[in-house]
Amino acid sequence: METRRLILFMILSIGILFGWQKYEEKYNPKPHASASAPAGQAPAAVNTAAAEARVALQSASRMKVVTDLLNVEIDAMGGDIRKLSLVKHGAVEDSKQPFTLLEDGKERVYIAQTGLFGQNLPNLPTHRTLFKLPAQAVQLAQGQDSLQVKLEAPETGGIKVNKIYSFKRGSYVVDVDYEIVNGSNAPVSLSAYFRLLRDGQAPVGDTRMVHTFTGAAVYTEQKKFQKVDFSAVDKGKADFVPACDNGWIGIVQHYFVAAWLPQQIKPSAGDDCTKQPDRRYDIKKIDNLYSVGVIRDLPAIAPGQTGKIGMPLFAGPEEYSVISKLAPGLELTKDYGIFTIIASPLFWLLAQCHKLVGNWGFAIILLTIIVKVVLFPLSAASYKSMAQMKALAPRLERLKEQFGDDRQKMHQAMMELYKTEKINPLGGCLPILLQMPIFIALYWALLASVELRQAPFVGWIHDLSQPDPFYVWPLLLAGSMVLQTMMSPAPTDPMQAKMQKIMPIAFSVMFFFFPVGLVLYWLVNNLLSVAQQKFIEHQLRKAKKPA
Repeated sequence: METRRLILFMILSIGILFGWQKYEEKYNPKPHASASAPAGQAPAAVNTAAAEARVALQSASRMKVVTDLLNVEIDAMGGDIRKLSLVKHGAVEDSKQPFTLLEDGKERVYIAQTGLFGQNLPNLPTHRTLFKLPAQAVQLAQGQDSLQVKLEAPETGGIKVNKIYSFKRGSYVVDVDYEIVNGSNAPVSLSAYFRLLRDGQAPVGDTRMVHTFTGAAVYTEQKKFQKVDFSAVDKGKADFVPACDNGWIGIVQHYFVAAWLPQQIKPSAGDDCTKQPDRRYDIKKIDNLYSVGVIRDLPAIAPGQTGKIGMPLFAGPEEYSVISKLAPGLELTKDYGIFTIIASPLFWLLAQCHKLVGNWGFAIILLTIIVKVVLFPLSAASYKSMAQMKALAPRLERLKEQFGDDRQKMHQAMMELYKTEKINPLGGCLPILLQMPIFIALYWALLASVELRQAPFVGWIHDLSQPDPFYVWPLLLAGSMVLQTMMSPAPTDPMQAKMQKIMPIAFSVMFFFFPVGLVLYWLVNNLLSVAQQKFIEHQLRKAKKPA
């Protein structure tokens, strides 16, 4: 009976994990290049589509901007950010090279684009305007806290426009501003758009072994965090708040996010985002690229006056300590799915453990121990029931020999035995079911944590977010599963006995492809379970000894 409960627990745990992933794949499908190809079309044709989109992007000379966190390339055409690399985060293929989040290379397109427009003002600078670059390259100097880059647009109709990029030390936020000098004889009213253009491919190195979301995200105080899958945009079924006086918009992928962060305005009581919206959100498809952006209006600029309009762009890792301080709800891009309410405090606790030990691997071990200690009152009932069942194993075996194939009589005898010994064979199920949401939430907390990406542990483990290249930790996990099986009461049913021997091997093979951080959690959890079970058995034997 206990073996069946253990098997049930493992099947339910893994089943819920992968069941949720399958649900996400069906209703929020990951936009893999191969999956995007039309029926009968080779996967390479999708890369061709990306290449066509790249060709459609006009390009000119570029300037490079280097800060302590960012390497940025700005194109004179439109003053676009055509490339943005994160210095502190290594590339998937080579961890010694910076991770590139934005780019317009041969295989991928993901850029930041802005422009101005206005009624009866056809020549305002847009993403198709050729700007004058101030230099070929600039760098944030030692001891310098900020850096500004000013691009000049051609003057037209007496209106002069400068596009200004502002970079700060220790920040993944780039301020993008327009300075408009009205030298005409009439007031001008204009609007600005700020958007991200991206192809529909999944991030480099992403696999279907663990499903993660790639797509647009919108946040408003009224509807909170809203994910918009690219496939929904293709079908014209993108559902999000189109206009509001608060919030932000961006594109989310595993570990990283790029988002436009308009100035936050506290929403009035009962505001439904329909009364004089301060910003208009827009998600659509343009030339095989997905456009995710926001439009804002600028008050009329009188003749001889100067107006300014701008917006911060965050492009960086989903580090909770960083994104939680930038805008309300931005921390929700670190997506834990339906387990957010449990996973979020678990990750906070993991971060506190990291502050103590200074290594994310040891922080996982410490967190697992803490969770086990907190849940011990719940798990004790299960281990007690298991120990009692183990003690009854010889008597159950004799019942099997006594009644042979008469299952009905054997079942009745087993129930009488349980009643005599005051054992509830299902006594451990409820504690296990209560623990499952916590275990699964911890799984998602580890899966979504960019802090574990390329984080070393011990020996050859240089990245806790990747599988063990030598399979040592999965083999240790398999050993812990076998040990648990050996400590479990032997099933009376031969088929169950075979399943008990096969299950550790079957689950271990699956863990061979899991990130080391997750394998480490399961291994420590199993070893602690063995220790707890031994402790409970010792306490029961001690209680039965005569005075």
